Amino acid sequence: MPHPALLRLAETEVEHALTQLPPSLQEAAAECTVQYEDFAEAIEADGDLDEDVLGLFEGNDRLDPLPESSYEMPRIRLFLDSLWAYVEADEQAFRQEVRVTYLHELGHYLGWDEDEIEAHGLG
Repeated sequence: MPHPALLRLAETEVEHALTQLPPSLQEAAAECTVQYEDFAEAIEADGDLDEDVLGLFEGNDRLDPLPESSYEMPRIRLFLDSLWAYVEADEQAFRQEVRVTYLHELGHYLGWDEDEIEAHGLG
């Protein structure tokens, strides 16, 4: 379970990032679950994760035409301990990196590749 202080900071930053998006993107973002995790715990359950991952989008993106029978619920996973370590325990940098990572993964949910994410200012 993520540290309560980091969890509060991350939740607040994601909520703030959402309010800055256009209404159509806010509606799309509401369809995608956000999970706040510790990488140390997640790696025990899923040994396939890269060690340097800060966040991850999993599931079907909005543009995926798969039939409902093969639909996988979309989710964004933010690894709070990894983010905290990445910014060397700097609170302001942590807030910024949570925002950047969340928006980047949201871009993947929207069906955008890396170039499109950058072009839309979400990278």
